[in-house]
Amino acid sequence: MDALYLFNNAAEKGDAAAQNDLGTFYEHGDGVQQDPKKAVYWYTKAAEQGNAVAQNNLGVCYAKGFGVQKDMEMARHWISLSAAKGYEPAQQNLRNF
Repeated sequence: MDALYLFNNAAEKGDAAAQNDLGTFYEHGDGVQQDPKKAVYWYTKAAEQGNAVAQNNLGVCYAKGFGVQKDMEMARHWISLSAAKGYEPAQQNLRNF
């Protein structure tokens, strides 16, 4: 079995960390064809479960308009949730708003 299969299997079963990882794979095209919409799909799944890294990643997608329409209100919402959990990259992103 390859790693992508294992991540996808775990993500489909609701594992938030695997969902975030799949989002990252699709965002950067790591082992898969880059697909912004799939990246946002997986980040959203993980972010809705409270995964701080995914919340930040999703917020950045909204800030850049990557895979979604640019929406700074949504960007701030997701990044703020992540920052409130102590995730330093999200705290830095908030300082840059």
